[in-house]
Amino acid sequence: MQMTEELEKLKNLQNVLAEKYEIEAKIEELPKSLGGSTESLERFKKEYIEKNKIYEEKKEEVARLKEELKEAQKRREEGEKGMDAITTHREYEILDKQISEAQALEDAKRKELQKEEKNLAELDDLLKSEEELIKATEQDVSESKSSLDKELAEFNKKLAELEKQEAAESEGIDSETIIKFQRIIRRNRKGIVAVKGNVCDGCHMVLPAQFANEVRHGEKILFCPYCSRILFYEESLDADQPYYSLEDTSLSDDEDLLTDDDEDLIDSMDDEETKSSDYE
Repeated sequence: MQMTEELEKLKNLQNVLAEKYEIEAKIEELPKSLGGSTESLERFKKEYIEKNKIYEEKKEEVARLKEELKEAQKRREEGEKGMDAITTHREYEILDKQISEAQALEDAKRKELQKEEKNLAELDDLLKSEEELIKATEQDVSESKSSLDKELAEFNKKLAELEKQEAAESEGIDSETIIKFQRIIRRNRKGIVAVKGNVCDGCHMVLPAQFANEVRHGEKILFCPYCSRILFYEESLDADQPYYSLEDTSLSDDEDLLTDDDEDLIDSMDDEETKSSDYE
């Protein structure tokens, strides 16, 4: 395969990979958009269960108070009936005390019951409100999940098409070049840049003269020793184009993209620059 053809395929591959990685990022983010609604729904259900437990306890309390009130009423009524059968003042005092105590207990139980029935009614209203909230949230989650599944299916369909294009554009290109190129695109989205003069248009670093001439000749695929992008030569129309030298910048931002060959090239740059006059 000629260099111009290979570069053209790599340019096409660059576009395919950039779109592919963008879709993969969206697919990864999609579940997060549903996560908030799902978490809210789970929280609502948990709160509902806790409040429903309190509601059931209140129901038991109200039932107990009703029984105690009924018992107090019974004792009072029995005492009142017994008044007709007393024969002595002592019996009257004892029975009157029993009736008074039963009446006081009845009043206290009735007051307590009314308070607990009010609390129970408020809890019942609150539970009904939360049931409606849970139902509405479940519907929102269901609709969002349906929409997400549809969007995910469209993304996967597009992803399958892009992977076919990737395979077609990668055909005939060295696998090591492809692997490195994929890493570059995943990080920068732009993996092929021009060399104008002796300057990489991707990182604006001045390249060794011998290396820049190799790019100009275009006999093989070459990677920038600084930013690891694939290079092609382009005549510079701007003589005042800004650039950076090795002393002005650092390789730390892209050092994880460099291969062993790139590092060897950087190590030998000083020797290559001494030969630059032979290529200018």
